[in-house]
Amino acid sequence: MSGQNSHSGELKRGLKNRHIQLIALGGAIGTGLFLGSAGVLKSAGPSMILGYAICGFIAFMIMRQLGEMIVEEPVAGSFSHFAHKYWGGFAGFLSGWNCWILYILVGMSELTAVGKYIHYWAPDIPTWVSAAGFFVLINLINLANVKVFGEAEFWFAIIKVVAIVGMIALGSYLLVSGNGGPQASVSNLWSHGGFFPNGVSGLVMAMAIIMFSFGGLEMLGFTAAEADKPKTVIPKAINQVIYRILIFYIGALVILLSLTPWDSLLATLNASGDSYSGSPFVQVFSMLGSSTAAHILNFVVLTAALSVYNSGTYCNSRMLLGMAEQGDAPKALAKIDKRGVPVRSILASAAVTLIAVLLNYLIPQNALELLMSLVVATLVINWAMISFSHFKFRQHMNKTNQTPLFKALWYPYGNYICLAFVAFILCVMLLIPGIQISVYAIPVWVAFMWICYGIKNKRRDGAAVVVSATK
Repeated sequence: MSGQNSHSGELKRGLKNRHIQLIALGGAIGTGLFLGSAGVLKSAGPSMILGYAICGFIAFMIMRQLGEMIVEEPVAGSFSHFAHKYWGGFAGFLSGWNCWILYILVGMSELTAVGKYIHYWAPDIPTWVSAAGFFVLINLINLANVKVFGEAEFWFAIIKVVAIVGMIALGSYLLVSGNGGPQASVSNLWSHGGFFPNGVSGLVMAMAIIMFSFGGLEMLGFTAAEADKPKTVIPKAINQVIYRILIFYIGALVILLSLTPWDSLLATLNASGDSYSGSPFVQVFSMLGSSTAAHILNFVVLTAALSVYNSGTYCNSRMLLGMAEQGDAPKALAKIDKRGVPVRSILASAAVTLIAVLLNYLIPQNALELLMSLVVATLVINWAMISFSHFKFRQHMNKTNQTPLFKALWYPYGNYICLAFVAFILCVMLLIPGIQISVYAIPVWVAFMWICYGIKNKRRDGAAVVVSATK
C-alpha cells in the first residue's frame, strides 16, 4: 500500500464474501425503500414499481463499470483513485471529496430516519435525541477492527433481508388466502386511478427520490482493499447483489401496494402532516390490524437505517484514508493503528456527521427531505464520475492491449446511457420546488472544490521549492 511507511499499521483483508455481499445490501436497502418510498408513493402511485426497476438497472450498470476497475486494481478509496489516475488530478480530488460528503449526507439521512422510527414506539422522544444516541453506537462499532465491523454489518443486514423475505411471504399468504381483508387484491395496482394515477409525469417527478434508494451500492468499491481474494469475490458480489435488490425492492413493493389501495395508505401517512412521518411498510400492517407484524417491521426498518449508516461510516473512513495517501487530504488522516483501523479518518467523518443532530433539533419536520435532495445531488456527480472514469479507464486498457477480467455492460454505449440518465435526473430535480436548491448547489460545490484543489497545489509546490532550496 502506498504511503505505508507513515502508518503504525495497515488495512487487514478481513472481509469475506458474505461480509461484502451484505455490506452492499446494507448500503442499498434502507431509508430510501422503507421511508423514502412514502414520498415516491405520493407522486407516482403504483407506477413507482417501474421507477425502482429502471433505477435499479442503471445502478447495476454503474456497479459493473466500477467493478471492472476495482477487480483490476483493488485499492482503498477506489472512486478517487481511478478518477485521479485515468482522468486527472482535479477529477480525483473532486471525486474523492464528493463521495465523502455523499456518505456524510447519507449518514445524516439515516440518523434522521432513526428518530422517526423511534417515534412509532415513543412519540415523546425528540428525533435529535435518538440520532445522537445511535451516532455514538455506530461510531464505536467502526472504531473496533474491521472484522467487528464486518460481523456487525452482516447481522444488521441479515435482519432486514430475512424480514423483507418474511414480509413478502406473509403478504403473499394474506393475498392468496383472503385473510388480508376485502381490500387486499393485486387489482389495487391498477384499479385506483390506474397504474399511472398521476400520469407518466408523476413517475418522472419521483425518479430523483427513487435514485436516492440506490445510493449505496457503490460501497462495494470501498471493500476492495480489505476483501479476501478481491478478484473473485467482488465480481460475484456485484452480480448477485443486484438480483437480490431488484427482488427485494420490486417484490416488496408489489406486495405492499396489493395489500391496501395506495391512496388509502397515502392518506394514513399524510394524517400527521408529514408524509415521511413513518414507514409505509409498517403502516400497511398496522392498517390490517396486525400490530405484532407492524412492531417487528418497525424494528427491522430501524436496523436497516443503522445498517446503512454503519456501512457509510466505514466507507467514509476508507475514502479519507485513500485520499490522504494520494495527497488529496491531510496526511494525518492516512494513519492506521496497529489493529488496522483508520481512527483519525473515522473521527473526522463523525465530527461532520454530528450536524445531523443539530438539523433534527432545528428543523425536525424538513430535515429528511432536505438531506435526501442533497444526497441525490452528490450521487448524480458520483455516478457520472464513476461512469466517465470507467470510460477513460477502458480507453487506457484498449491502448495498452489489455483485456479486463470483469467487463462492464455495453461499453461505450452503457456509459452514454448512464451519463444521459444522471443528466435526466438533474433536469427532473430542477422542476421540483423545494429541492431545486440542491441542483443549484452543484456548480457552487464544484467551484469550491476547484479553489481547494488550487490551494492544495500551491502548498505542495511551495513545499517542493523549500525542499529543493535546502538541498
